[in-house]
Amino acid sequence: MVGDYCPISGENTDMHSQRNAKSGLSCKMVLQAVGKVLRKSKTKPNGKKPPAEEKKQYLEAEFTKVRVVDFDLKELVLLPREIDLNEWLASNTTTFFNLINLQYSTISEFCTGDTCQAMTACNTIYYWYDERGKKTKCTAPQYVDFVMSLVQKLVTEEENFPTKYGKEFPNSFDSLVKKICRYLFHVLAHLYWAHFKETVALDLQGHLNTLYAHFIVFVREFNLVEPKETCIMDDLSEILCAPVPPTPAPAAPSSPNSAPSPSSHNHVTER
Repeated sequence: MVGDYCPISGENTDMHSQRNAKSGLSCKMVLQAVGKVLRKSKTKPNGKKPPAEEKKQYLEAEFTKVRVVDFDLKELVLLPREIDLNEWLASNTTTFFNLINLQYSTISEFCTGDTCQAMTACNTIYYWYDERGKKTKCTAPQYVDFVMSLVQKLVTEEENFPTKYGKEFPNSFDSLVKKICRYLFHVLAHLYWAHFKETVALDLQGHLNTLYAHFIVFVREFNLVEPKETCIMDDLSEILCAPVPPTPAPAAPSSPNSAPSPSSHNHVTER
């Protein structure tokens, strides 16, 4: 019983001494092995080199410079004085939905349950939450289908996006727009992360870049998507959303009698 005194004979004492010596040696060996593993894990997790970060093709200059339009998108998203804010948000949100849906359709045959087993973008996996809040991991095409079906339903319901004169927008309109824009961002991020090669092969990177930049400038202007949501694509956003540099003034024509510069004879134009 606990607390009972039990005398130990000399023979037992010797046996305990031998066991303690062995256990002490075993503990030391275990601690040394653990320390070796821990030291190794600081530089090489699991004894292996950490995987190198995948190169982002969409950040290469030859692709980021390709646009469909070449003007300041900030001016395009500003609220006109004569337009109601909710009308402006509704119009632009519906337009972005149609354009992003169209952009995705160009590569939809490459986005399958086998090639995209999860809805990923950078180091993020997006899960779908149904109306009851149940979290579901699904393939990328399933996720995009859920997004487009939901948004289609929201923007076509008169009580959410009224089109008739005198019809008021619901009190929840702002939250609906934010929800839609967050989902649409997920689709854009996936297009860049998983299907940029196909987009380049189709020569549609200029359309995607312009659409993405326009969308990001718009949601930033009206605070529709939280920065913590879009931060995974900040490297691309900062490149594509940078203000357009002013066009340099044309050089004054040289005088007919002026002597050519020494370098003009050495200049070779390649086409």
